[in-house]
Amino acid sequence: QVHLVESGGGLVQPGGSLRLSCAASTALRGIGAWAWNRQAPEKQRERVALIDSDDTATYIGSVKGRFTISRANNGSAVYLQMDNLHPDDTGVYYCNWIGEMKIWGQGTQVTVSS
Repeated sequence: QVHLVESGGGLVQPGGSLRLSCAASTALRGIGAWAWNRQAPEKQRERVALIDSDDTATYIGSVKGRFTISRANNGSAVYLQMDNLHPDDTGVYYCNWIGEMKIWGQGTQVTVSS
């Protein structure tokens, strides 16, 4: 069974940056995509970024130009660089793999507050 573990969350002031990492216990290869999702307090989980096997990245409108998703070529990790963070970016961030298997990590807390 493959596990995903996120890291890099924390408390940051508005305008600051964080880099999230998600490591797979076994490299994930083949047809599939990596995604980052977040769940704000009392809101539904939403997908914020996705990168497919061709390295094509897509983002929700509220993070375009501020967040960058990237992945390790060997299928072992995915990253989310978050710049110019806003208080509305606060939430638990989850990575997931979307392929023959759909795998989710446990999440990492991001809090943007002064």
